Amino acid sequence: GEPRRKCPPPADAGDDAQVAQAIGLEIALVEGDEALHKLTFASDFQPSAPPVRVGTGYDVHRLVEGEELWLCGIRIEHSHGLSGHSDADVAIHALVDAMLGAIGAGDIGQHFPPSDPQWRGVSSDRFLIHAGNLVANAGYCLGNADITIICESPRLGPHREAMRARLAEILNVDPAVIAVKATTTEKLGFTGRSEGIAAQAAVCLCRM
Repeated sequence: GEPRRKCPPPADAGDDAQVAQAIGLEIALVEGDEALHKLTFASDFQPSAPPVRVGTGYDVHRLVEGEELWLCGIRIEHSHGLSGHSDADVAIHALVDAMLGAIGAGDIGQHFPPSDPQWRGVSSDRFLIHAGNLVANAGYCLGNADITIICESPRLGPHREAMRARLAEILNVDPAVIAVKATTTEKLGFTGRSEGIAAQAAVCLCRM
C-alpha cells in the first residue's frame, strides 16, 4: 500500500508535547515532582557544587564577674559570664565559623568585625541567622551540626535540650540535626581553672 505520510512538527514546537498535539494526539497532564525538574541550562547542573561540604569552628571567651552567660542562645544563671564579641556566646560563634567555613565564606570576624561598635553586646542569634542565609544562598542546607562546649562550670547537662531547641529554632531546622555536648579538661588549662569557656563545632552541609 501507499506509505504513511509523516506530518512534520510545527517549526515553533518547544517540546515533545507540542509535537504530539500538532499531529492530533491527546495530551494528559500528571502531577510532577521537583526531583524530575527539567535540566536546560548549564547552571541547572551545578557541576562545581559538591553534594556535601564540611566545616569546623572553634572559639574561646574569658569568664568574668558582672557579665551574663549566654550559651547556644540560652541565658544560664552563673556567678560569671563571658566577655567578648557581642554577647560572647562562644558556642554560637564556633557554629557560625563552622558554617561559614563549609561554604568558603570566611569567618565571623570578617562579617561582624569586633572592632565595629554596632556589634557590641548584640545577640549572637543575628550572626547565626546570617550564616544560615548564606548557606541557603549557596544552595545548601544543614545536614547536621555537632557542638562541644568545654568548661568546668556551670553544669550544662540540664540545659542541653533547651540549647538544641534554641539553635534549631534560630536555624529553622529539626532539633534532631543539632547535637550539643559538654566536657571538662579535668582541671587542666584555662578552662580547668575556670578562666574561660571554649567551644568547637563541626557541620555537614548538603546540597539542596
